[in-house]
Amino acid sequence: MDNPKVTVYITNYNYGRYLGEAIESVLSQTLKNFELIIIDDGSSDESSQMLGDYEAMANVFVIFQEQRGLIRSSNLALEMARGDYIIRLDADDYFAPDALESLASVLDQREEVVMVFPDYFEVDESGAMLAEVRRHDFGREVTLLDQPAHGACTMFRRSVMLKVKGYDESFICQDGYDMWLKLTHEHDVANVNRPLFYYRQHGRSLTGNEERVLETRAAIMSKHVQRRGLEPLRTWAVIPVRGAAADPRSVPLRNLAGKPLIEWTLDAALESTVLEQLILTTPDSVVRDHVADRYGGRIHVLDRSRDLARINTSVAPAIQGALAHASQSTPPPDAAMVLFVEAPFRSALYIDTAVHAMQLYDVDAIDAIRLDDRTYYKHDGSGLQPIRGSDVLRLERDDLYRQVGGMSLARYKKLMTSGSLFAGRIGHIELDQKASFRIRSELDWAIAEALANMEA
Repeated sequence: MDNPKVTVYITNYNYGRYLGEAIESVLSQTLKNFELIIIDDGSSDESSQMLGDYEAMANVFVIFQEQRGLIRSSNLALEMARGDYIIRLDADDYFAPDALESLASVLDQREEVVMVFPDYFEVDESGAMLAEVRRHDFGREVTLLDQPAHGACTMFRRSVMLKVKGYDESFICQDGYDMWLKLTHEHDVANVNRPLFYYRQHGRSLTGNEERVLETRAAIMSKHVQRRGLEPLRTWAVIPVRGAAADPRSVPLRNLAGKPLIEWTLDAALESTVLEQLILTTPDSVVRDHVADRYGGRIHVLDRSRDLARINTSVAPAIQGALAHASQSTPPPDAAMVLFVEAPFRSALYIDTAVHAMQLYDVDAIDAIRLDDRTYYKHDGSGLQPIRGSDVLRLERDDLYRQVGGMSLARYKKLMTSGSLFAGRIGHIELDQKASFRIRSELDWAIAEALANMEA
């Protein structure tokens, strides 16, 4: 087959248990004009014996190599590919029979589209159905492209992949986000609202290593800000603290693993590469004195009116007042970040990433979130009704997210004119579970101590 329409490649490392099912799902496709490249990345299990059965097939190419990792293997497949379109199938996943035909038809019919991706089924290690995941309709519903396609089972125009020089090998862990930012910046994407592959959920899945994935995503965003030559956002951070003088529940000077709680946030903010000025605003003189003694001129310390620190009052007026006061002697910033000290494990990495997200997606606000898959109800007067529908069918438009990590970022002008941190179009960054943690109770203090000591 000299000119296959589609190149499918599978990278495998010790997934012999699932590999046969993945390969057979490609060979049984309704679209027959394809080639299959299988790269065994230094497996030590039974994979090599299994792959010997496929080497003689005319449209199958098997490569055995020392372990090089997913990114380098993907670029090798891109170099070898002859198809007009290219798609990766992970060795532990498998296609629906018409996956290639359905995706390729979109690229055939729409020349402006450079990548297309489907919905999918989640299955367990034995292949039993867990959920059917339906994405947004990217042709009709989506105007903010901050929810990327799945890294695998997305079909690309090979010519465009070559033009952008494939995958960036400086990122060891790759969830497809780098390619998403490369292509959505200048090209159109599309999706098929039908599940066309089976995504296996088990302990070895890439998504299981959440912290590493999110750290890599942060590095990717930083690199794309530089690559596009985006103007820096002059960003100030405001740290609002009530303190015991205004609220006995507010204990910013209480020690967490031997360090006052407030210093966890201030130290992270000082490590940030994007914050130009840090402003602490509090009515508590003890807190002000502590911060002034500990940090000197690195933190701009303001006396906050008690009227702006009352319990159950909005923090927005205090933020506006702090920003207005600090900008009396210098031009105001482009953006303002609010950091609450009750989230001690939110790092400088996420502070920087929020600013980079605002630059890349050109939104009015950024909030830190986590997808919340717990069951929620509302009471309709006759009893509890679940907010979501079926436990098996998951519609992306029905997903619930919760604010985490005690951080928000807003455009300065929007904040000052609207009086809200969340005016206009809101983007997001996702935090890992530890960075999301916020102290609200004595039990939380005990958990925080354990987490802090684990880190030490």
